[in-house]
Amino acid sequence: ITANVHKEDLGNAFKKVNEVINKITLPKGSKILMRGQPELLQQTLSSLQFGLLITIVVIFLLMTVFFQSFRIAAITLSVVPAVIAGSLILLFITGQTMNIQSYMGTIMAIGVSIANAVLFITNAEQFRREGNIINAHFKAAESRLRPILMTSFAMIAGMIPMAIGFGESGDQTAPLGIAVIGGLIFSTIGVLFFLPHVYHWGIGKRKYASASMDPADMNSKNFNEQ
Repeated sequence: ITANVHKEDLGNAFKKVNEVINKITLPKGSKILMRGQPELLQQTLSSLQFGLLITIVVIFLLMTVFFQSFRIAAITLSVVPAVIAGSLILLFITGQTMNIQSYMGTIMAIGVSIANAVLFITNAEQFRREGNIINAHFKAAESRLRPILMTSFAMIAGMIPMAIGFGESGDQTAPLGIAVIGGLIFSTIGVLFFLPHVYHWGIGKRKYASASMDPADMNSKNFNEQ
């Protein structure tokens, strides 16, 4: 018997079929095995979930090495929930599902959002290095406002045709564009309005401490450790 899914995504159809199978009382020694696209879809989604987790861990380690601080690395990753929430909300509003394309779009949005967060935090650290500790987060958000908005708007504008679904098989790639747009909208708001407060809460009024081990590094003089 062969059939196709009509007006419903493959994931939900696979879930409903499993629910029906679980209610069936099979004869002793018999079992039902699912084969075909549902099995491949489940394996691919599991791999993407694992890949997303590995991406976050690797980014955290890279930020730790770059800033020489676990605290600042964790603050940088605080934009990730905003990306995931934005992608899921816009997918829900547009009636799309969390599939392979939307997973890829979410990962892409996380990459751009982390770049914006690094742009902000690097500037905030520069202000702290210059001694402006109290208002470093506000000054960094103000000075990096234009670059962050330009980066996000350029990416969103590039994804609009894909999200609309122009061309052949446009409906299949639309979730990718929608996930990127939703993630970037929420993350841009988070980087500009919420990340400064998270940064100030995490760093507080600590004086800047250079991570350099060079004794000739003038930036490390007369500063306390974080």
